[in-house]
Amino acid sequence: MVIVFGGAFNPPTIAHKEIYFHIEKAIEFSKFIYLPVSNLYTKRSLSSNYHRLQMLQLLIKDLPKASVSSLEFDDSDYLGTYQSMLRLQEKYPEEELAFVIGADNLYKLHKWINAKSLLSEFKFIILNREKKDIHSTLKNDSFLKDYLNQFIILPHFNLNISSTVFRETFDPAYVSPEIYDYIIQNELYRG
Repeated sequence: MVIVFGGAFNPPTIAHKEIYFHIEKAIEFSKFIYLPVSNLYTKRSLSSNYHRLQMLQLLIKDLPKASVSSLEFDDSDYLGTYQSMLRLQEKYPEEELAFVIGADNLYKLHKWINAKSLLSEFKFIILNREKKDIHSTLKNDSFLKDYLNQFIILPHFNLNISSTVFRETFDPAYVSPEIYDYIIQNELYRG
């Protein structure tokens, strides 16, 4: 299986690294791909594609099965997760692909571009950060209940660290020392 972990990674935190280890304990995978979304995705202020890519490279330097894909950086428009997963599937035709999602994003899945195709064709690994009853959520959701077999629910992930809180507090405990140094040297997230 190839695990695809998409996100803004603005900046990549220690939680983004711990998710690799959390999934590794539960699922056998051959590759773990960090897929940063392009600046085209959103109007909120993201650090440049270049800086987020460099920080992700620092994050994965000691993760043997991890890589970073700049796939979405080359697009002229935001195409959505489904198109990215299709392109990655072409690259790994013999592998099953699974996309990592936080349980808090489940209720928004129906709004994703090509949501039905995405859920029909790819597995989703759900990180349960809030100790919710994910099985009930899936069974009782009018959209998600049709795709129950596509979800892999992992045990509770108990590391409540976010990029947003880092940007607000600039607390160095939220990121690795190398990433913190990179942020300081490049004057990111200030001003």
